[in-house]
Amino acid sequence: MARIYMIRHGKAAAGWDADPDPGLDDLGRTQSEAAAQDIMQREQIALPILSSPLRRCRETAAPLAAAWKFQPVIETRVAEVPSPTEDLEERGRWLRGVMAGTWAEAVPAASGSHTAYDTKLLTWRQSVVDALLGLKEDTVIFSHFIAINVAVGHALEDPRVISFRPDNGSVTVFETKGDTLALIEKGREADTKVN
Repeated sequence: MARIYMIRHGKAAAGWDADPDPGLDDLGRTQSEAAAQDIMQREQIALPILSSPLRRCRETAAPLAAAWKFQPVIETRVAEVPSPTEDLEERGRWLRGVMAGTWAEAVPAASGSHTAYDTKLLTWRQSVVDALLGLKEDTVIFSHFIAINVAVGHALEDPRVISFRPDNGSVTVFETKGDTLALIEKGREADTKVN
């Protein structure tokens, strides 16, 4: 059994529809320091650290990595949800639409043939779950709003894309139990902009 601390990155300097890979703003840096303190209060020994490859997650991981003198391992399976378009404005519209529904609505051909993008989205969703279930030791992961929701949705068998709204810098706790994922503690929630 592994305990997993899944941390949403701190507040980004730009939104998902404005910059493909923003870093943190001042508040985000403060949130990353607070997340590091939270984890260090919970755990007396340093744990492995995984991070999405995106800059806002790597920057959020930096204070904990520095304190524990660990280099985070980049884990692409906990990266941001893949977008069907590179156009930032279209990408923002697409995400807002997907967030309002269920996974079956996001990939309407759930039982039939899929477009290449449908397959990519389904593969990404499963890869988030597989990354967590594959952990054999307690681990800290720095990830994203939708990826954290994938994990929560899987643990609770909730078909919605968004089952809760993790705040920037919040810590959501899971445990693996064989081939299942259990939600132990939801992170702090807030009405935040997905970034």
